[in-house]
Amino acid sequence: MVSRFWTDTKEHRRLRADEAVDKPFLILVLALLGVGLIVLYSASSAQSLYDTGYTVSTRYLQKQGVCAVIGLVCMAAFSRIPASFWFRGAWAVYGVSIVLLLLVLVVGKSANGAQRWIPIGSLQFQPSEIAKFAVILLFARLTREFGERARRFRYGVLGFGAALMGILVPLALEKHLSAILLIGMVAAVMMFIAGTDCRWLLAGAGAAVAFVIVYITVMGYAGDRVSAWLHPELDPSDTGYQILQSLYAIGSGGVFGLGFGKSRQKYLYLPFQYNDYIFAILCEELGLVGALGVMALFAATICRGYRIALQAKDRFSTVLAAGLITLIAVQTVLNLCVVTNLLPSTGISLPFFSYGGTALAVNLGEMGIVLSISRHVHETKTQEVSL
Repeated sequence: MVSRFWTDTKEHRRLRADEAVDKPFLILVLALLGVGLIVLYSASSAQSLYDTGYTVSTRYLQKQGVCAVIGLVCMAAFSRIPASFWFRGAWAVYGVSIVLLLLVLVVGKSANGAQRWIPIGSLQFQPSEIAKFAVILLFARLTREFGERARRFRYGVLGFGAALMGILVPLALEKHLSAILLIGMVAAVMMFIAGTDCRWLLAGAGAAVAFVIVYITVMGYAGDRVSAWLHPELDPSDTGYQILQSLYAIGSGGVFGLGFGKSRQKYLYLPFQYNDYIFAILCEELGLVGALGVMALFAATICRGYRIALQAKDRFSTVLAAGLITLIAVQTVLNLCVVTNLLPSTGISLPFFSYGGTALAVNLGEMGIVLSISRHVHETKTQEVSL
C-alpha cells in the first residue's frame, strides 16, 4: 500500500508538472516588461516634467504602470483558460472588435488628423489593439475549420480575405495605416501556416505594394514620410527632423552609452521619444551593448514562443500561439527598422517598451494565452479532420 501511495504521488506530481506554464517564457515576458518600464521612465521623464509644469517626472510611468497591473492580472487569468474557450468565442471577439472600431468613428478622440481612441477617464482605449487579437483568433479558428480545404481559393483566399476585410475597412476609415500594415502582415503569415497556396499570397503581396504606392501618391503626408526616409538631410527642420534626431541619439550612444537617464535627445529634441522612438533613447543611454541585449531578449522570447506553438497539442492552439508571437515579432522588427531609418516611419510602437496602455495590457493578456497553451505541450497531439 505504501509503495502504491508513493507511485500515485509521483504520478500526481508529474501531471502537475506537465500542467505548469512554460517558466522560461514567463520569465522572458516579465523581463521585457520590467526593462520596458525602466526605459520608459527615463525616456518620458523630461516630457512628463514639461507637461506638469516641472512638478512630476513619472506621469507617463504611472499611467503605464496601471495598465501593466491590469495586463498582469489578465495574463494570470488567461494562462488558466483553456484554448477551447477562445475557439468558441472567436466570432464573438471578432464582432465586438468591429463594433468598437465603428464606435471610435462616432465618439472617438482625434489626434494628428486620425480618430483612433475612446477616452475612459484619464486613460485612452485603442480598439485597434483588440482588432489585432480578433483577427489572429478568428484566423486560428478558420484554420482549424478549413483544414486541408485552405489550399483552395474559396477557403484559403476568399474565406480568410472576407474575415480580414471586416477589420481592415473600419481601420481604413480611421486612417490607421500602421494597424492595417501590421494586421495584413500577420494575416499573411497565418494564411501561409494554414496552407493557402503561395501563388495567391504573392499576388496579395503585389496588390498590397500597389495599394501602398497609390496611397502614398494620393496622401501627401505619406509621401512626405517616404521623402524624409530617403533624404532626411534635405529638410532637417521639418519632415526629416524626427529621423535625424533619432539617428543622432543612436550615434551619440556609441558602444556603452551615455549612462542610464543621461540622454540628451529626450529633452524635447526627439518627438515621441517615449513612444515610437523609445529604442533610440535606449541606444543613446545604454549604447550598442544595451541595444543588443534588448534585441537578444526579444529574440529569445519570440523563439521560445514559437517553440510552444510547435509543441501545442492541436492545430488551433498551434496557429493561435504562432499568430500571437508573430504579432510581437513583426511589431518589433518594424519598429527597430523605422528607428534606424531602414524603413519609412509607420507609427508602430515597440512592444512592452513604448508608451501605450491598451497595447501593453493586450500584449500581456495575449502572452497569458500562450502560457495557457504551454500547459498542455506534453499531451498527445490531437488528430483532426476538417469540420
